[in-house]
Amino acid sequence: MIAINRRTKIYVSKEPTDMRASYDTLFSKTKNVLEKDPFSGHLFVFINKRRNACKCLFYDGTGLVLICKRMERGLFSRINPFYDKEVVLTQAEFSLFFEGADLEKRFIESPSEIKKINKNKCRSGSELQETLI
Repeated sequence: MIAINRRTKIYVSKEPTDMRASYDTLFSKTKNVLEKDPFSGHLFVFINKRRNACKCLFYDGTGLVLICKRMERGLFSRINPFYDKEVVLTQAEFSLFFEGADLEKRFIESPSEIKKINKNKCRSGSELQETLI
């Protein structure tokens, strides 16, 4: 049984992976490409170039677990390789991703925060208070 709790992070590799890769290759990619510890208990997701197959590597405390899925119809969501941050999914996002839902808009960077000047005076009376919307 795979137990993913709220502390388990789900990292997605932005680089396409050859689906012939097995434990050792995915272990190496986790360390070198994602720069994470494969024994951390987090889930690491690797997708092929055509986006019709993915493999997930997970350490359950006793050994490495490899989960494989090939889509019969449709494709896995495209991961933007130019997204400058690491791609970390929530459990809900991973469930949608694993079912083939489109998550492309999730990886677009949000616009900068919009600041609104609040006309309420601070205690000193002369300063304006800035609040985020």
